[in-house]
Amino acid sequence: MNKIAVTAASGQLGAEIARATVEIVGADRVVGLARTPSKAETLGVEIRPGNYESPSDLDRSMQGVDTVLLVSGMDAPDKRIGQHRNVIQAAKQAGVRKIVYTSIQGAEEGTAFSPIVQSNRQTEADVRGSGMLWAIGRNGIYIEPDVDYIETYKQRGEIANCAGDALCGYTTRGELAVAYATMLTQDQHDGQTYNLHGEAITQSQLADYLNAAFGTDLIYREMSVAEYREERIAELGDFLGNVIAGIYEGIRNGAANNKSDFETAAGRPHESWDDYFGRIAKSNG
Repeated sequence: MNKIAVTAASGQLGAEIARATVEIVGADRVVGLARTPSKAETLGVEIRPGNYESPSDLDRSMQGVDTVLLVSGMDAPDKRIGQHRNVIQAAKQAGVRKIVYTSIQGAEEGTAFSPIVQSNRQTEADVRGSGMLWAIGRNGIYIEPDVDYIETYKQRGEIANCAGDALCGYTTRGELAVAYATMLTQDQHDGQTYNLHGEAITQSQLADYLNAAFGTDLIYREMSVAEYREERIAELGDFLGNVIAGIYEGIRNGAANNKSDFETAAGRPHESWDDYFGRIAKSNG
């Protein structure tokens, strides 16, 4: 039986994609790969070792797999390129037919986030040159962290960053999971690179949606790039602070306002933000 392997299955995105794929092909055809297999056991599928830095584990875990989803790693840019290559090489050696990669959108130069974007572009090139069939998604920015940050927003009474009035193509892990499960299981997506996000919105619109969902009265306050970088570094440290500031600088410069291919990839439109935040409001009611 041809199996579909989902890497990083213990992570939030990998787990969502594994569940969405089970909905299409059944649990017996899905294999989860995880660095710590015990953390993925609740998925109800076969779990195998999947440490990106362990080629021997990857070689064994790819046996009997027809299609593999490579979830982009979280390590430093220079390290993740090699880690991703370990997955690609193991898949190729095991005779995997097709590989699907979860890449990202973002400014390819000029921001502190750009080295991460460039590392993903290198993996995209490695996937395209692997000799396997392939499909690539470039994820929009997750909207869940803003929802999870609501208590801090409440305390501050505002959303403040350097994105300005630029549009940002947000998405959710649940919607991405639908798109990737479809890309994994339908061959018409082979050889395609898709931007995966919903309707692009501004930070002021995001504040309005959060207000409607949580009954808050948040405003959006624009900061300069330098001010926002300084604030983020003070709260999160040099590396992560710079990266977060770089993401919002990219939004400011238009790097997150791209044509969405979500409907082509998923076979249906992305969930609207009215519906998404409406569900949150209902759960809060």
